[in-house]
Amino acid sequence: MPVNLKRIYDEAASDDGVRVLVDRVWPRGISKAKAQLDHWLKEIGPSSDLRKWFGHDPEKFDEFKKKYKEELADGEQREELQKLKGLTKTHNKDITLLFAAKDEKYNQARVLKEILDRQ
Repeated sequence: MPVNLKRIYDEAASDDGVRVLVDRVWPRGISKAKAQLDHWLKEIGPSSDLRKWFGHDPEKFDEFKKKYKEELADGEQREELQKLKGLTKTHNKDITLLFAAKDEKYNQARVLKEILDRQ
């Protein structure tokens, strides 16, 4: 079973499983009640510098993915990734990674999904 991805602005569904927000910044216009989160792993998000450099430019995605994986290998981001991997194992991948980006194809949640689907 692969990990699911979903924009936080989409309605929560009963088949979402464990809902985990993987953005560093709280999404605009969403209340905590409406988000229906089980976890917010804000430290797992890309650094502000990397996020700003990337700007969801599809041409930069491969380089973004490489740099983001390097960030995930160190410090607080590494700890949060380990927590996320633990949640994924505990819940048999019945998990939905939530993100706020408009671009559903080129974002950090997609990179995290790729990592989790391979474990």
